[in-house]
Amino acid sequence: MLDFSKTFEKYETLVSEVDKIFAAVQEAHKNCVRCKIHCCDCCYAVFDVTLIESVYMNYHFNKSLTRKERRQILRRAEKADRKFYQIKQKLQKMYIDRGKPPEEVFHQLAHERVSCPLLNDEDLCDLYVRRPITCRVYGIPTSIGGTAHICGKSGFKEGTAYPTVNLDKMNDRLFELSGDLLKEIGSKRSKIHMSLVPVSSALMTTYDEEYFLA
Repeated sequence: MLDFSKTFEKYETLVSEVDKIFAAVQEAHKNCVRCKIHCCDCCYAVFDVTLIESVYMNYHFNKSLTRKERRQILRRAEKADRKFYQIKQKLQKMYIDRGKPPEEVFHQLAHERVSCPLLNDEDLCDLYVRRPITCRVYGIPTSIGGTAHICGKSGFKEGTAYPTVNLDKMNDRLFELSGDLLKEIGSKRSKIHMSLVPVSSALMTTYDEEYFLA
């Protein structure tokens, strides 16, 4: 059985840092950060996760949930994965076939909605404690590719300066940890440290010796 424990510890340190940043912004802007239990706006956002996040979630998904719970989530994951594929095909056509600029493609992506397979019928996350970084910073200002983003349900105003999480730098750290994970287990598939997949795929993938070492 593969041992990811050392890299998982590094990742959990980063998660702790991110949670502290969120708490600090929330404390400084109490009227703007409106995250609360059963608010699941971020659970419909279309985004991908890095390799380290994928393996970490997958590990705890299989370890902490019952077989019945996993089956229910995997059924939702299959549905979400098909929807993700359709969206990515549409965006690819916009960019390649129709020659739309990247900014327009990203704008369209921001308006796509897919229910996360971990979102249950009570509007709660079935793997909340192990959720990825993107979920942890949703609700406070972020930036990626030089463009600022705010949650539509928050009280933050566009054009106003706020403490902002730079997701490009955050992703660089996650890619680095993904590389550390591959080194830890002696995988020769070094190029996959830059891979990105939706949460649905992360849950359905079997991250075993055959995946990493074959």
